[in-house]
Amino acid sequence: MIEVHGLAGAEIAAHQDEIAALRIAVFRDWPYLYDGIAAHERQYVASYRDHPGALLMGAFDLGRLVGASTSTPLEDLGPEFAGPFAALGIPADKVLWGPESALLPAYRGQGIGHRFFAFREAHAKALGRSHVAFASIIRPEDHPARPAQARTNDAFWRGCGYVPMPGATVAFDWKDVGDTSETRKTLQVWWKAL
Repeated sequence: MIEVHGLAGAEIAAHQDEIAALRIAVFRDWPYLYDGIAAHERQYVASYRDHPGALLMGAFDLGRLVGASTSTPLEDLGPEFAGPFAALGIPADKVLWGPESALLPAYRGQGIGHRFFAFREAHAKALGRSHVAFASIIRPEDHPARPAQARTNDAFWRGCGYVPMPGATVAFDWKDVGDTSETRKTLQVWWKAL
């Protein structure tokens, strides 16, 4: 049985390097192709250590970290994130943003992703949030790095009750594996009312 629980304070610090390495390994694969930098990832993970509204969950197999998932209040992010919600009359302080879930391939399909979402949604409710949202990268069908058998997580997300927010995207810059510089990536916002 894989143990999934929230991490805080000293426990985040104790697993900081593991979480950073996990994120680099998982997001290096399709569709993110993220050429991660360990120092940047450690700094990112540390940002969850002392933030009272944020949530960092870990999945452990006999004490070994095999997955991690994060959430943060939407108002902690830039106005480009809150814009689509504001246009619908939903204030930022009613939305919990889930930046990512990272799980090693051997542990997928065992219900851990569902547990991550359940923890995230319970955390959102505890904070008085009415919605949970995240974003997924949009890659062209003819992208040269797309594996022949590539599939999206869309069916899983829909099964958890999430749907794409019409016309809502966010953008991030990062360096793809094999590239020499960062490029802008567009991500589709998905959301769910609690």
